[in-house]
Amino acid sequence: MGQMIRQIGPNTTRYYWYPGDKKQWLRALFAAGAGGAVLGLTYAFTRSWLASTTLGLVVAAGVAGFNFGRRDLAAFDALDARTPRREVAGAAGRASWRGLVQGFVVGFSALVIVHLPATGFLADWVLPLAPGIAFGLSWQAALIAGRLTHESTKATEFVGPDATRRLDPDSPPATGPADRGSTRPADRDSTRPADGDSTRPADRDSTRRVDPDETLSHTGPFAEATEDVRRS
Repeated sequence: MGQMIRQIGPNTTRYYWYPGDKKQWLRALFAAGAGGAVLGLTYAFTRSWLASTTLGLVVAAGVAGFNFGRRDLAAFDALDARTPRREVAGAAGRASWRGLVQGFVVGFSALVIVHLPATGFLADWVLPLAPGIAFGLSWQAALIAGRLTHESTKATEFVGPDATRRLDPDSPPATGPADRGSTRPADRDSTRPADGDSTRPADRDSTRRVDPDETLSHTGPFAEATEDVRRS
């Protein structure tokens, strides 16, 4: 809701409330003024009400569609997963109202062109669609332009121990690779007994008498097997 304040007297102030925002009303007036200016210039050069009215309505619908696209994008970005249901319901109601206004603009423009004195397939079936097409294209262009200039939210705001925004406020902070590193195989191997290698066969046979004339290239299970073969 918009508000106008008027000072009536030294101790009297009058407040006026109106639907919408002042900035949005100024943009609507600009769209209507741009369409009217194009209509007047086109009629001054062509002297055709069909061409001038169609071009004027196309320009007005295009500017209005761009304004509605920016407004819809701003309303959508204001919502997130933690928005209260009451605010979501209010945003849905405002979006429905904007949808009705958009449909009225497109339908009214088509009716104006259809009821012009000119007749024929072009005047009755093709030109009435022009304002709606211009409105839709400009609305989509506003969404694309807004997304291209919109700064994305950093991933660190949703994940990690220092996250400031999460989809589920009750969920614990996500752990990074450094916190999950305790379950790596290298760390699990560190839990093995320190004297686990003392039970190997080579270590058990370390007290065996070795013949000085016997030469072993290496110790371990393979050395024991080689020695058994030589004894046999």
